[in-house]
Amino acid sequence: METSASTEEKKELQHKVQQVYDEVGKVVVGQQYMVNRLMIGLFTQGHILLEGVPGLAKTLTVNTLANVLHLDFKRIQFTPDLLPADLIGTMIYNQKASNFEVKKGPIFSNLILADEVNRSPAKVQSALLEAMQEKQVTIGETTFKLDRPFLVLATQNPVDQEGTYPLPEAQVDRFMMKVHVDYPSKEDELEIMRRMSNMSFNDEVKTVLDKDDVFAIRKSINEVNLSESLEKYIIELIFATRDPKSYGMTDEASYIQFGASPRASINLNLAAKAIAFLDGRDFVLPEDIKEVATDVLNHRIILNYEAEADGVTTQDLIQTILNKVNVNR
Repeated sequence: METSASTEEKKELQHKVQQVYDEVGKVVVGQQYMVNRLMIGLFTQGHILLEGVPGLAKTLTVNTLANVLHLDFKRIQFTPDLLPADLIGTMIYNQKASNFEVKKGPIFSNLILADEVNRSPAKVQSALLEAMQEKQVTIGETTFKLDRPFLVLATQNPVDQEGTYPLPEAQVDRFMMKVHVDYPSKEDELEIMRRMSNMSFNDEVKTVLDKDDVFAIRKSINEVNLSESLEKYIIELIFATRDPKSYGMTDEASYIQFGASPRASINLNLAAKAIAFLDGRDFVLPEDIKEVATDVLNHRIILNYEAEADGVTTQDLIQTILNKVNVNR
């Protein structure tokens, strides 16, 4: 039987998490929000979909985070000619031994950056998403467990959609959160320009967390208390996306084609607990749920053409739902 982590151990882990922000900040400027969401995914076994225009340091942030966490990192550039074997591996013939051997692909790593995931055909996307869901891959007749921890961070470019293969809704639903990465502020961009235009800039970082720390943090997050009233609040939020009329949102109901799936309630629960832990608490507040609601829900609510015609976004609807649904204490 596992024992609960002591208060001192939890404080030490929370202190290390703060050091992760500091170390990543030595290289990456002004992306604390993205780093926070990446760590939530890592600590709760949830995969993250990053959406933003090129040049916003998505790859640099993930790479730096992997170094700070002392985890194996692989970047896979998704292209139209990529094959599933390029991702998971294949059987190759060894002439000396006169037999076939398994050559594992880059999916066998702790952090996977699937860059421009919508650039590759459906069969490659399916191979990646199967690995995400099952935490294992089959090469030939042998099934291999993937390394632990295992986290996929996929990126999409929302601007250039020519020649892309958009992820189907059922596959996008497997991502815990869809995080929109925005442009930096003027002050941050000035610092980025100064830092990156210095050709002698040192991008080395110290290792702060290791695999054992990640598993310990997962255990601590699992022990964070979520009251029954907040559990019911999460369910009410999810049901409001499916049947807005029952919550007094008649106008909004005409825009929503499909509401959020049960994965949304599971991930909202986990993400809220992670937020509470990262804030140094062992209990969840309603504000924690509201803070992660947009990232958890924005790829799970499917809008119709009427919403697009009227300029209504998923973020607008989520904000309306958060305003309408109350916590019953």
